[in-house]
Amino acid sequence: MLGFLVRAAIVALGLWVSSARVPGVRIDGPSTLFLAGILLGVVNAIVRPIAIILTLPMTVVTLGLFLLVINAGMVGLVAWILPGMHVAGFWAAFWTSVIVSLVSMIGSWFVGPKGRIQVIVRRD
Repeated sequence: MLGFLVRAAIVALGLWVSSARVPGVRIDGPSTLFLAGILLGVVNAIVRPIAIILTLPMTVVTLGLFLLVINAGMVGLVAWILPGMHVAGFWAAFWTSVIVSLVSMIGSWFVGPKGRIQVIVRRD
């Protein structure tokens, strides 16, 4: 559970960065930001695999680039469900998903699989 909350906080950080940098993305408050992080994690765990399976031929034809469209759709779905999150259109959702993915990738370097911060000590 701790790992999920830490990862939700990392996703919330990515959403905060995207709301500051991407025009057309607005999140009303800090509680909405954290709820959006949790909801995006749940949507990515439940809805995204189903969408990937249903669009597998399109993903294969586009050599995986259609996954970016699926990620943008997941951000749009969260904005549609959550009243305090506003995404203006496809391109705002697209760039938000790219920024959230990059921030999540960087955050995952520092967080282990159980949500603990990893410290690597080198002994000579």
